[in-house]
Amino acid sequence: MEWLPEGWRPKVVAVDIDGTLTDGKKQINTDAIHALRKLEAAGIPVVLATGNVRAITYGLWRFIELSGPICCENGGVLWHPSWGDAIVRANGAEAKQAAEWLADRIPGLDPKGIQTNQWRESEWCLFTDEDLEAVTHHIKNSEWSHLSVVRTGFAIHLMEPHLSKGTGMQLLLDKMGWKAEDLLCVGDAPNDLPMFEMAQWSVAVGGAFDSVKAAADVCSPFLHGATFEPLVDAILRA
Repeated sequence: MEWLPEGWRPKVVAVDIDGTLTDGKKQINTDAIHALRKLEAAGIPVVLATGNVRAITYGLWRFIELSGPICCENGGVLWHPSWGDAIVRANGAEAKQAAEWLADRIPGLDPKGIQTNQWRESEWCLFTDEDLEAVTHHIKNSEWSHLSVVRTGFAIHLMEPHLSKGTGMQLLLDKMGWKAEDLLCVGDAPNDLPMFEMAQWSVAVGGAFDSVKAAADVCSPFLHGATFEPLVDAILRA
């Protein structure tokens, strides 16, 4: 298969974590880690672009030994060591209040949400098996109607509407002096779509949501992290 358009090679690669580097059990693919290190060794920086929190993303960034920035909480938190402080683009307190309000209206909803909420800075996440239709309906008809409701494979995110991996990545690119036409993105879930839209090239891993496969330039025949070895080999040959 053709992984890349003819005559083009990315100068930056942005990679989702959950469902992309990991499988449905959140187990990371170690072959994918080796592949990302090959990109870095070739002078192609890797950006971790995730709905996950800064603490987890930074740990992975450090242990893989990446050089690119990190884009966390769907563009809500951006960081690179050269910047000094992180850029936190929203206050997650409103989203948390909205979750607590929802618990009084949707029987059985857990407002504490997923475990990583203890580190969240710009949004709040409910369990992915909560009633998405009910959550969306109540938020739409509340004082928090300005919040976006986005489901991924691992959570339902309550977030400010200006936050997305697309807007976060654009700000990140501007700060790093990079261009979107040099960017390749890899992902699996609907929160990756804004990033796909602004990048030059996009790859959906095997096991991705149907909407993501439909939007991607290439759909990998390999599940999740198994995508990276052949993809990186193609990049390095280009």
